[in-house]
Amino acid sequence: MALSISKEFVDAIIAQAYAELPNECCGVILGPAGSGKAEKLKPMVNAAASPVFYEFAPVDLLSLYRGLDHEDEEIVVVYHSHPTSEAHPSSSDIEYAGEPAAHYVLVSTREEIAPNVEFRSFRIIDGAVTEEEVLISPQGE
Repeated sequence: MALSISKEFVDAIIAQAYAELPNECCGVILGPAGSGKAEKLKPMVNAAASPVFYEFAPVDLLSLYRGLDHEDEEIVVVYHSHPTSEAHPSSSDIEYAGEPAAHYVLVSTREEIAPNVEFRSFRIIDGAVTEEEVLISPQGE
């Protein structure tokens, strides 16, 4: 399995990760229900305001799920950043992964790899973590 994502979304997620330092950033990418297509980026507020944990703000989460039902959309990607560690799911990331059909994208902005970043995608199903290929399409596709 692979995640297909636009360069525009990759750039936006990386920009959000830097903008929200020193805390983790978070958000989702939505798509038409059943399509698996990542079409609508929705940055979320990290209510935890933490460099080692993220939590969607409850009001944002409620709005998100109401919108999914109303627009016949699904969560295709759940993303967040790791400001100080590798772009790999932590034990809490695995524990709270509640969207088995979603791709879980992690971006690491840790200092030792600057100015580069790690942008990786995983499937997390029933506690099992599997890394997958990320296919980045050019702007406008």
